[in-house]
Amino acid sequence: MPYVLIQVTREGVTAQQKEALIEGTTELLVRVLNKNPATTFVVIDEVPTDNWGVAGRSVTRRLEDRQGQAS
Repeated sequence: MPYVLIQVTREGVTAQQKEALIEGTTELLVRVLNKNPATTFVVIDEVPTDNWGVAGRSVTRRLEDRQGQAS
């Protein structure tokens, strides 16, 4: 019984994109590992950009810096 956790930053991921992630992940586990889709769980966790960091800064700050450079 696979459990897959997909974490993404909360930046406007649409319901359609989430459905595609769930469907595609399930299909991958069925195809590669021969898992039963009825017992395959996929969870999408949307993390606020303040709580996700890369290269020593939050994604929020990185986005703000990028917007400041575009102005």
